Amino acid sequence: MSGDLYHYPEERKLNRFPTREFNKDQTAASRAAIEGFLKESGAQLWIEHDINANAKLSKAPKYYE
Repeated sequence: MSGDLYHYPEERKLNRFPTREFNKDQTAASRAAIEGFLKESGAQLWIEHDINANAKLSKAPKYYE
C-alpha cells in the first residue's frame, strides 16, 4: 500500500507531487526506492485514495495471500 506516498495514480504516471509537499526531495527518493522494489519484486502498489482501483479490491472477510 502506498500510504500517502501517492494520492492518485496520475501522480505516479506523470511524476507529479502535491503542491504542498513538505519535502519534495525526500518524497522523490522514497518514490524511487518503492519503484525499484516494485520492479525487483513484481509486487503491486495499491493507492488507497484511488477510488476506482480500491473498489476492485477484496474486502473483509475476504483476504489476500
